Amino acid sequence: MDPHNPLRERLIDVGVDLVLTEGTAALGLREIARRAGVSHGAPRRYFPTHHSLLSAIARRGFTDLGGRFDAATARASSPREQLRALGCAYVGYALEHRGMFELMFRHDLLDSEGTEKDTGEEAAGPQQPRLRESTIPLFRLLVGLVSRCRTDADPEVIAGALWANLHGVAQLWAWGSLPLVLEAGHAGGVERLVGAALDAHLGPDPA
Repeated sequence: MDPHNPLRERLIDVGVDLVLTEGTAALGLREIARRAGVSHGAPRRYFPTHHSLLSAIARRGFTDLGGRFDAATARASSPREQLRALGCAYVGYALEHRGMFELMFRHDLLDSEGTEKDTGEEAAGPQQPRLRESTIPLFRLLVGLVSRCRTDADPEVIAGALWANLHGVAQLWAWGSLPLVLEAGHAGGVERLVGAALDAHLGPDPA
């Protein structure tokens, strides 16, 4: 919470609640302003574009996801087990918070490159960080763990392919496609898929 900009934080809080309960389609500036109890023009004092507000909302999701990664990997010993825990946490987050997950990775809609700067007479505080500064460290974590498991290939490429695999698992499971073909009632479906993704990109577990 920014004590210098309580209204700015309230607008983000409302946006987070909206995306978690109603999905990305509900994230209009007017609706956020209405639920925050301010005029429809008020968000423009803190967010010069709709994209900048969406980016601030998405950053909350990355903070939450990063905390889950920290907790999950802290309980695992080897790099491969940390990757398994990270993968399960990633897919689990996607299934629990589908609206936020959908928003977080739409860098075509968010201010991933441009800066987000507070504007207007009532704005206060430093320039806001770019959304990419929330996403890149999570990818670097993945790359670092992959590099400790694979020394024979470009770890960024392997990490990118693994990420895409995990993202696909999350989306296809959420849409019901994987549960349909794999019989969702079978115990450990997501965990087994994460394990299969690791085997595909890192090779069989030597343990």
